[in-house]
Amino acid sequence: MTEAESSNRHANKQRNGYTITETSTVEDVFDDTYKEKESKPPRTLVWRNIILMSLLHIAALYGLVLLPSASSLTLAWTVVCYLYSALGVTAGAHRLWSHRSYKASFPLRVFLALANSMAFQNDIFEWARDHRVHHKYSETDADPHNATRGFFFSHVGWLLVRKHPDVIEKGQKLELSDLKADKVVMFQRRHYKLSVVTLCFLVPTLVPWYFWGESLVVAYFIPGLLRYTVVLNATWLVNSAAHMWGNRPYDKTINPRENRMVALSAIGEGYHNYHHTFPFDYAASEFGYRLNITTAFIDLMCYMGLAKDPKKVSDEMIIARMQRTGDGSHKSG
Repeated sequence: MTEAESSNRHANKQRNGYTITETSTVEDVFDDTYKEKESKPPRTLVWRNIILMSLLHIAALYGLVLLPSASSLTLAWTVVCYLYSALGVTAGAHRLWSHRSYKASFPLRVFLALANSMAFQNDIFEWARDHRVHHKYSETDADPHNATRGFFFSHVGWLLVRKHPDVIEKGQKLELSDLKADKVVMFQRRHYKLSVVTLCFLVPTLVPWYFWGESLVVAYFIPGLLRYTVVLNATWLVNSAAHMWGNRPYDKTINPRENRMVALSAIGEGYHNYHHTFPFDYAASEFGYRLNITTAFIDLMCYMGLAKDPKKVSDEMIIARMQRTGDGSHKSG
């Protein structure tokens, strides 16, 4: 351990390239005791998901065709729905509920839960559980979207087949009492289907139709289905592209990479080598608001008194880690 790390109150010890800190949770830390089984279960296709995903992407392509006929207000509304639903994943399911990297007030938790339902990527409880499994068993059979199985699998294929038994087994063993104790999380889980129908499909469609006379077809296919599909793929790119392409300035021993294009589309979630090295950091990056709308949003919520206690890695700890395990590609700012 370097002198800089010793002086930092967060750094305690290292395990398999991951930093165990006072602000890390058990779920943050890679489990190097897990061993993959030599025999692999047969891959079982989930035809319902295959058909629905295919239809969704065909509908999104039709939405692209309709773009020239949409009014400027509808296009602006589409952007609003995109950002709001994306925040439900990034600031909500990911940084708040999966990693507990900051604390949110009840009104903010409700706001983010509604946004998460608009994103329609499984309820908060299931999303956070699977994400914790992803960090604890990253790039193994117990990782829900194991990137070593290829781009397609880690991007969308993992949703088109039955989960590997190890994913289910390890997910059942995680400590999830914090999620179960959160009334907002459990309320959303109980009423998830209704909230998705209302927030992901009805609200994006009916608002432009009712308030400025947009056609129902355009409203349904653009702020509804096209927006939903783009948010889905932006999130999936974090699991696929950000685990394959980019540099590794913080830890060259792990697959996750720094990918600016993913950061742009996923409003801040593309600094993935940093995030897997310091998963408890609320900003998921050391570069502030650069391509990171989510961090700006959380800071705004803290300023307004709706959030507090954001966890952050010290500059000394970042430098010490880069010097020890980085690939030498770091560029400041």
